[in-house]
Amino acid sequence: MFRRRGRLTAILFLLPALAVYGVFVLYPLVRGVLLSFTDNLGGPVSNFVGLKQYKTLFQDATAMHALAHTVIYAAVVLVVQLTLGLLAASALAYRVRIRRTVSSLLLLPALISPVMASFIWSYLYRPDGGINTALGELGLQALQKIWLGDPSIALYAVAAVNIWMFVGYSCVIFLAGYAGIPSELLDAAVIDGANRWQRFRRVEWPMLAPALTVNVTLSLIGSLGVFDFPLVLTGGGPVDSTNTLALVIYRDIFNNSDFAMGAATAMLLLVLVMVVSTAASVLLRRRERAL
Repeated sequence: MFRRRGRLTAILFLLPALAVYGVFVLYPLVRGVLLSFTDNLGGPVSNFVGLKQYKTLFQDATAMHALAHTVIYAAVVLVVQLTLGLLAASALAYRVRIRRTVSSLLLLPALISPVMASFIWSYLYRPDGGINTALGELGLQALQKIWLGDPSIALYAVAAVNIWMFVGYSCVIFLAGYAGIPSELLDAAVIDGANRWQRFRRVEWPMLAPALTVNVTLSLIGSLGVFDFPLVLTGGGPVDSTNTLALVIYRDIFNNSDFAMGAATAMLLLVLVMVVSTAASVLLRRRERAL
């Protein structure tokens, strides 16, 4: 009897949260899936067209290029951001006096909104902006670029802003992983004569596996769905070189009023994020258990 009352009480407490989740998550998701099978152009009339929108989507060169750009962008952000975050965490882990101050400074960019950060970097990236001016003062004129106007480097320039904003998060997560490493293991490694690289490779890196899993998952989810940075910095240009799936969705719905195609593209992005992040998480969890 008491168990039944406990279950009933738990269900009653869960109902408000479930209702909010259903209204703001499940219903829009189901509505989006259904919309992608229609020819809706923003009006009240919709005709069921089956997989027509998806066939059109995969035959659309612009959308497929945006898909490739999204994957490349996510890969660049993942590798560079996690590498820099790990290097920073490794350098700060045993420097107690400066660790808190430096990690707080690294987190400061994340307090700025992505739109504001994009505006700041748009000025730095200008041909006469801060980056090219600094390179000129250092005598490195050969490295000066039209950062956001060159299709070959614009995507990487946009990714650099993302990395600058969130490398502090990666660093802090790795620092939390370092805090969980037993000091006895490190002391034993030192007694055995292990140098700094050997301690990192044999002791620290395996023990940082849970932090790596969290970092990879968060980075993939955030970078695959990137929208703010390319929208403000380049608008998807030049020559669609920084166009992403999120930007394609935005243009389909708000510029072209093609709600059905926008929904189909959103479903593609959703599946991409779910498959990639889930696969990465599963593989990294297996690695954790194998260590």
